[in-house]
Amino acid sequence: MARLHTLILPLLLWSGGASAREVVDASAPQDLAVTVYRDPNRGLYGEMNRDWPQGFAMISETRQVTLPPGESTIRFTGVAEGMVAVSAIVTGLPGGTIEKNRNADLLSPAALVDGTLGNRVRITRTNPGTGQEASESAIIRTRADGGLVLQTSQGFEAVRCSGLPERLTFDAVPDGLSAQPVFSIDTRDAAGGTYQITLTYLAWGFDWQANYVATLHENGQGRGAGEGGGGDDVRMRLMSWLTILNDNNQSFEGAELMAVAGTLNVVSDFQQLADPPDARPLQLTCYPFGSTAAGSPEPYFGYDYAVPPPPAPMMAMRESIVVTGARMADVSNEMPQFKAEEEQLGDLKLYRIPENVTVSAQGLKQVAFLDRDEVAGRFLYETTCQPFYETEEAQAADILFATVNDEEHGLGVALPSGSIAFFEPSATGELLVGEENLRDYASGQDVEIGLGQSSQVFARCQRLTSHDPYEEKTWSQMRTTLTNANPAPVSMRVVLGSPVEWDLRGVGSTVKNGRRIVEVTIPANGERVIDWQVRPALAE
Repeated sequence: MARLHTLILPLLLWSGGASAREVVDASAPQDLAVTVYRDPNRGLYGEMNRDWPQGFAMISETRQVTLPPGESTIRFTGVAEGMVAVSAIVTGLPGGTIEKNRNADLLSPAALVDGTLGNRVRITRTNPGTGQEASESAIIRTRADGGLVLQTSQGFEAVRCSGLPERLTFDAVPDGLSAQPVFSIDTRDAAGGTYQITLTYLAWGFDWQANYVATLHENGQGRGAGEGGGGDDVRMRLMSWLTILNDNNQSFEGAELMAVAGTLNVVSDFQQLADPPDARPLQLTCYPFGSTAAGSPEPYFGYDYAVPPPPAPMMAMRESIVVTGARMADVSNEMPQFKAEEEQLGDLKLYRIPENVTVSAQGLKQVAFLDRDEVAGRFLYETTCQPFYETEEAQAADILFATVNDEEHGLGVALPSGSIAFFEPSATGELLVGEENLRDYASGQDVEIGLGQSSQVFARCQRLTSHDPYEEKTWSQMRTTLTNANPAPVSMRVVLGSPVEWDLRGVGSTVKNGRRIVEVTIPANGERVIDWQVRPALAE
């Protein structure tokens, strides 16, 4: 018996110590850093999905906490709802981390009911005829995932099944419930004390892209996007903004904000791992008075809420942080207060905002990172002519703006992917002449941006021989007729096909981006004809 007492006593002491673990709340973040990564699965020319962002962020919060001696639980209130809890790391604790937990419930009607199960609440009913209220004490006897049953002085009653307006009043919020997402850890400190600790974690529901605004110089050559001008020497101002999206319901005030450009190898499903906490509605179901054979009525989900306000008038869209349409032209003339600074991060690029900013909940943040007043380039026309591309009538040529991403052309910096809008000065102000998506361009690369189709330059592709072009050892005669209705000469690039697929003769061509091309000048108000022969590349 004495031996049994010796075994039971330590177990009782251990059980008492575990249940007495004190819960302490860490302070609000004193320092914040948010580093946003793009959606790793976004396509080459893909845009950010503003309704369903699939990028992520690394968030680092510095907080203060006072620990009692022994074991305790630290609660971090206000973390991002898209937090990937398995990625969380806490540094600065003398005893390290024993256990990590993510609270699954937010403060909500259903969580209030479940947390008060078996305890007293107050139910108040309003007489619709007189408007008088009558209140009494009641005990919650069921959970919130079905019909809510209360025990009152009159017996057991189902809430909202009497036909009278009813409301419940709770004396206190149950332990463990919070209006904001909570992350908690268990730790141990023999002496206790106050510490500065850092919580770092990944969070789902972020994304970013670049938005470029190109404004052609009013007195520069090539005015008119090449339509009516030579277009071989075009000067423009190029501004760009980092557009950063936070789809979480938490704001990050006074944060050091960074964005990473480039493609990361990510194999984890952050969306599934995030598993945001749930603010569950109250689900109430009543049988209709009379016969249950009539079936169950539509379930009631939660209490009545006020009707949301109407959307803002369309004029307010001008103040939107998204730079689109005519607003782009206004923003292009503004001088940014500060610009993001580019840094090298291995093979990636990191853009650091030099001042602390607020990343608002469910909002977009824009910060300038590029402002070049003298970017040099040219307008180039492009068409394709190869077997099976023949046309009965002339087709409009594509217009490209072509430059080189180097200092000689006024650039020489990495250009992250995003959208670009071209504006041209006019007597009535700057007008939008083209918009396109832009892929990533490293420093030193050729940059070509599509601006739509020409109304002045056309091309017709013809095959002058009738046999099958794929017939081995047989050359097919090809011709393209290029016309230019502009009062100045223009440059035209003709794509003749892939060198892997076709052999050519009778024309001098080069290979660019895996395509055989020939570039010619079409005279003002003139025509240019190019003839050549083609056969399958595998023919001997």
